[in-house]
Amino acid sequence: MSLNLTPLSKAIESAEQLFLLVSDNDKMSRLDFVVQNGLKSGLVRNFEFTYELCWKAMRRWLEINIGRDYIDGITRKELFRMSAENHLINNPVKWFEYNEARNLTSHTYNEAQSDKALVITGEFIAEARNLLDNLRNKND
Repeated sequence: MSLNLTPLSKAIESAEQLFLLVSDNDKMSRLDFVVQNGLKSGLVRNFEFTYELCWKAMRRWLEINIGRDYIDGITRKELFRMSAENHLINNPVKWFEYNEARNLTSHTYNEAQSDKALVITGEFIAEARNLLDNLRNKND
């Protein structure tokens, strides 16, 4: 059974494109404040749903290839550790950080949290792209 990776691929592509725009100070400075905030908020929301798709894809791959009995009831941290052991991701500790950032952005909104999420998103996109590549290579 193979995973449908299309939604994850599209989410990562969208995150990459939006991140490039938001990171371009020259382009952003030409935009009105409301549009700037809207783009930043959109990037934070994009990070949130892309992160969700990533960990769910890891979980599905592990359920299919390791077995549902080994995956049921495990914590997110254990999921990331198992994903690293199975060469889906490189560094589970980075994914712990993404999980924390996701929890902060989804439960509180303030500019400081938003700015932190924007910084981590660039790093996250590269890790998400790596996960997608690994899933594609291991997708039967």
